[in-house]
Amino acid sequence: MTTPSTTTPPDPLNTLTLDQLRTRTSVKWREYAPDVLPLWVAEMDVVPAPGVVDAVSRALRDGDTGYDHGYRYAEAWASYAADRWGWDVDPSLTMTVADVMTGVVQAVSVLTEPGDVVVVSPPVYPPFYQFVPGSGRRVLDAPLTSEGRLDLDDGGALDRAFAVARAGGRAAAYLLANPHNPTGVAHTREELERLVALADRHGVRVVSDEIHAPLSGRPGVDDVPPFTSVLQVPGGDRALALVSPSKAWNLAGLRAALLVAGPGAAADLARVPGHVLDGVNHVGVIAQTAALETGRGWLDDVLTGLDTNRALLAELLADRLPQVRYRRAHATYLAWLDCRDLGLGDDPSRAFLDRGRVALNPGPTFGAGGAGHVRLNLATSTAILTEAVARMASVV
Repeated sequence: MTTPSTTTPPDPLNTLTLDQLRTRTSVKWREYAPDVLPLWVAEMDVVPAPGVVDAVSRALRDGDTGYDHGYRYAEAWASYAADRWGWDVDPSLTMTVADVMTGVVQAVSVLTEPGDVVVVSPPVYPPFYQFVPGSGRRVLDAPLTSEGRLDLDDGGALDRAFAVARAGGRAAAYLLANPHNPTGVAHTREELERLVALADRHGVRVVSDEIHAPLSGRPGVDDVPPFTSVLQVPGGDRALALVSPSKAWNLAGLRAALLVAGPGAAADLARVPGHVLDGVNHVGVIAQTAALETGRGWLDDVLTGLDTNRALLAELLADRLPQVRYRRAHATYLAWLDCRDLGLGDDPSRAFLDRGRVALNPGPTFGAGGAGHVRLNLATSTAILTEAVARMASVV
């Protein structure tokens, strides 16, 4: 009889020491002075999945560094999505793009005209406020509820914003973050069904940024609702979604994304100009594909570590900073902290940086509802997270 293994699974989040991390040259570790603990930008403190290292090393060794071609990336995503979420993705209804925000701009550009409105739900990913105006469109806010959910009621924020966006018969789009950044909320299937129905009633097209999807609960493992793509719900066939493994496998420096169309949006996808493909990083595609094909076990270990860190953060805050309100979510590696009771003003991140030497994302950059908040990146070691909260507590 085989004896069950008692070996503890590797924890990618607790592999590297602080000294090792400080040798990195990426923005997370070079933006601030060496005495600052950086828990801000969306980089994880991990060593890449072995299969990704092997695939990229092989590409460089073999000189496979030319222009990208083919559907292997899309096929890998389709396989992953089917296994993980029961999501049936047709690779022929995808287009490889340089990154998610490049794909967002292309999607918005084929669905609307310059001067049209794109609705967003703040507090939300700050680049939404940069890339959308950069494409010649106007941003209109439909804020989240006080519970951090989409406001889907009749006469609610989304209903009102959609009506304004469509005034005069102009085209309009809604840019969704699913799961939501910075709150970490994975919108439920019922919420997405209501969203699609509301958007359809107003004639608003939905574009969904789903880059954090792999960083959500695992069906049959975690006691949370599984991720649902907007393309999976009834009526979502006219939506467009942007997906990528780059956040979940920490591949921002080797980024590549997929623009995925529902069957009802196939004609819109066909109108995306072909020159978009010229910006695709072939080695990035190789890395993303390898992550999907070989890195599922590695990601499961990361997700386990993130669960540990969410619980640890809640305990640390309750003990050291009980005035800070933290609503534990089950997606992304982000924590949205309500620091308004600390008396540190609209941007508490300044005090935490200047006096605590911890770098966090300032809440006001996420739009309405961000004042008095900070975003904290949980994807680090338990030791660094513990030290960071201790430093934050020393400020108050």
